[in-house]
Amino acid sequence: MKKIIKITLIIVVIGAFVWTLFFLYKKSSNKQVLSETTSPLYTNIIKKSIATGSINPRKEIEIKPQVSGIIEKIYVIAGTPIKKGDIIAKVKIIPDMVNLNNAESRLKKAKLSLDDAKINYEKQKILFDKGIISETDFLQYQLSFNQSKEEYSSAEDNLQLIREGVTKKSGEVTNTLIRSTIEGMLLDVPVKEGNSVIESNNFNAGTTIATVADMGEMIFEGKIDESEVGKIKQGMPLLIMIGAIEEKTFDATLEYISPKGISENGAIQFQIKAAMKLEDGYFIRAGYSANATIILDKRDSVMSIPESVLQFENEKPYVEVESKPNIFIKKYIKTGLSDGLNIEVISGVSIKDKIKMPYAEIKSMPR
Repeated sequence: MKKIIKITLIIVVIGAFVWTLFFLYKKSSNKQVLSETTSPLYTNIIKKSIATGSINPRKEIEIKPQVSGIIEKIYVIAGTPIKKGDIIAKVKIIPDMVNLNNAESRLKKAKLSLDDAKINYEKQKILFDKGIISETDFLQYQLSFNQSKEEYSSAEDNLQLIREGVTKKSGEVTNTLIRSTIEGMLLDVPVKEGNSVIESNNFNAGTTIATVADMGEMIFEGKIDESEVGKIKQGMPLLIMIGAIEEKTFDATLEYISPKGISENGAIQFQIKAAMKLEDGYFIRAGYSANATIILDKRDSVMSIPESVLQFENEKPYVEVESKPNIFIKKYIKTGLSDGLNIEVISGVSIKDKIKMPYAEIKSMPR
């Protein structure tokens, strides 16, 4: 009895194994493996590099005072157009007490000398009119009197200049009135009425009264990595994308590449500048952040394929082209420009060829 049960179990196991093999065979024989394909197409291929930076006026200057003092009046506000020579602010001079005292003392001495020279001149003129003294002697007293008048006038102007920063002779020409030196737009007025300011001199840059820029001529200033700087040159076209202006690009021309790199976060960066072509209807503000697409090379309407379908044999590129349904043959091709996604095909395949995608997922279809 035990022998019969044992034989029966062996037969059942063998039967299950055979049925499993038959089932798997039938399942696999009902499906056909099909590879995904793609075809060449005509498109534009652009090889480019990206630089980050900002938009700034080409001509931007800081207006600084020529005298030290306190801002007495501000006549303008930021964001308004300004012409060359327009008054921006007025500075009230706070004179140095030592200089003021010396100037007052000089004026008093000049007044004493003038009074003395005038008395002598008037006496000698009477004698000269009566013919008592010669003309040569009289001219010496006249010269002394004129020199005293000039010294008194100079001392008076010096005192007024120290006190007020302007003389009677200068009229409207005064260092206390701060004027714009260019025509443009007033970007910033960092001082307020009552602020103390320092004059610009050989030892001090001075306090900035205002910043003025020509907003009609803007440039892109950015940085590019050292791995890309060798691929660019002056005169190359750029496409500027400004973060604050969506879905709009501006043309620009590369005009400057720094000869010296700067280390930033462990990488060497080179400064570049590009002249922008402004368009009507768009106001570009100074300081906008932007990205510049530098066009290294370009091909218009060329036959291309995805770079992912390329395979190599002995450094020669080839693709697998479908000759019959789901049957592929190897074809060597000649390639051109690549943008990282698509690559130009110069020869080797036609626009109608179906090219196998070697890394694509495989589809299974029933027979």
